[in-house]
Amino acid sequence: MHWFNWVIVAGYLAYVVGDGIRRSKRTDEIEGYLVANRSLPWWVVGLSVMATQLSAITLIGTTGQGATDGMRFVQFYFGLPVAMVLLGVTLVPFLHGSRVFTAYEYLERRFDAKTRSLTSVLFLLSRGMSCGVIIGAPAVVFSAIFGLNVVWSVALIGVPTVVYTMIGGVQAVAWADVKQMVVIVMALLAVVVVLVVQMPVSPDDALRIAGATGRMQVFDFSIDLDETYTFWSCVIGGTFLMLSYFGTDQSQVQRYLAAKSVDEARSSLLMSAYWKIPLQALILIVGVLVFVYYLFQTPPLLFNPAHEQRVRAEEPTAYAALEARYAEAFDGRERAARAVANARASGEDGALSSAIASFQAREAEAETIRFEALAMADQATGETPREVGDAPRDVNYIMPRFVLNELPIGFVGIFIAAIMAAAMSSVAAELNALSSVTAIDLYRRWVRPQATDAHYLFVSKAAAGFWGLFACIVATFAVSLGSLIEVVNRFGSFFYGSILGVFLLAMVPWTTGLAGFVGLIAGMSAVAAVNFGTPDVSFLWHNVVGAVTVVVVGVVLSTFRRRGGEAPNPQS
Repeated sequence: MHWFNWVIVAGYLAYVVGDGIRRSKRTDEIEGYLVANRSLPWWVVGLSVMATQLSAITLIGTTGQGATDGMRFVQFYFGLPVAMVLLGVTLVPFLHGSRVFTAYEYLERRFDAKTRSLTSVLFLLSRGMSCGVIIGAPAVVFSAIFGLNVVWSVALIGVPTVVYTMIGGVQAVAWADVKQMVVIVMALLAVVVVLVVQMPVSPDDALRIAGATGRMQVFDFSIDLDETYTFWSCVIGGTFLMLSYFGTDQSQVQRYLAAKSVDEARSSLLMSAYWKIPLQALILIVGVLVFVYYLFQTPPLLFNPAHEQRVRAEEPTAYAALEARYAEAFDGRERAARAVANARASGEDGALSSAIASFQAREAEAETIRFEALAMADQATGETPREVGDAPRDVNYIMPRFVLNELPIGFVGIFIAAIMAAAMSSVAAELNALSSVTAIDLYRRWVRPQATDAHYLFVSKAAAGFWGLFACIVATFAVSLGSLIEVVNRFGSFFYGSILGVFLLAMVPWTTGLAGFVGLIAGMSAVAAVNFGTPDVSFLWHNVVGAVTVVVVGVVLSTFRRRGGEAPNPQS
């Protein structure tokens, strides 16, 4: 990469880290370190909430998702506005008004210590694994840039991020998130400009060609539990996921606990409700346009450079033959794509329909050849063979390869800076939440209830180091699991529904502590049964299964015990 790009990356990262730490105040106190003395403005909290989601996974995984699957993924966020409104009138005022450090402290007040601790452990597992995936995304970029082993690439991101988190606390993280959002949007708009300028067809024709492959289809109203991105699975399952993520996940709760007031906390969540879907659509459009760009510029047969080198070394003759077939298929596909644009310009419907049909046939031919190349890579690397219809394992390398090979000097630096900033800021936020729950919900509750702020701060920072190491280990495996944006949501959906269920159960006044604990175990068991027993069911439905099971089991158990004379735990 050109030295000027590195100047942009280094300068931006130095500014973000330095300014974030400069803005940190009273981080030698537990209140200042964990919840910023509950003093952050609503717009800072709102941007921080959005930025925690807009990690490097978004820039790499979601753009790759757009290039391979199109716009359907935007349905995933259709439940977000509903979730934000519901949280604004339920959990947000309650948790902010209770003056807690973590969301799970409330569960002990409402239920008992074992329910609080079990929920905390589930959060730690889910968020620890998800944090690993977040580190894995930029590791993909560094692996592609430097040719480094994935382990070293993970360490390059993980180690400085852990150090940054241990020093700055939630204030440094939140203020860094503000700058992150600006750079991410700038980088995305810059890529769109470059794509529009360099493509030989108009933007309208580009979207028409993408539509011929189904990539511009947003809505899917089919009722199919095996299909992940349908309108119904995203609105119903997605709403449950968003309720749990923004309402009970400490990485998000910690943001609005740091707001100045309940009203400002609500406003911060509504910012995501208004802007998340348009921003996500922009990110997916970038991926779609990258797909169209590679219809006119020869793309790599394999986007993962390490896999490409491995296959070339082990199967040079077979791979060369495959490349020759792909080059021929590319030429036919390019001519067919241009024919679609020309037919549209002529205004003849019959000619346009014929051109689209021809293009679809050529695209299917090219995809078949690429599937053979991916299968060859799976065999060379020892991966489990893919099945037809599975997302390609190199989906996370599409955007990095495009950025490094196609963007002009300066634009590359801006995009890499966005990825680095997004990764560090998001990982810092997750580690800050993980350390908070470890120190407050487990250590202070069970190991040392009475100690100084300095002692708990030390434990929080040590916990951040531990979870950083855990996340780095997870990251080394996550990069081979497919689309990272989907992997992180799969990890979360395994736990989120049950965690949401126990908070919903807490709102039923007459439920008992035993009901919360047993319901939580039942919810996790039900999700595990669905996940491993019927793996074809979309992971989004796991959120519904977990939440409903916890509530139903808890209510039924409380009803029987209430009839037997046991009083519920009082709310505080």
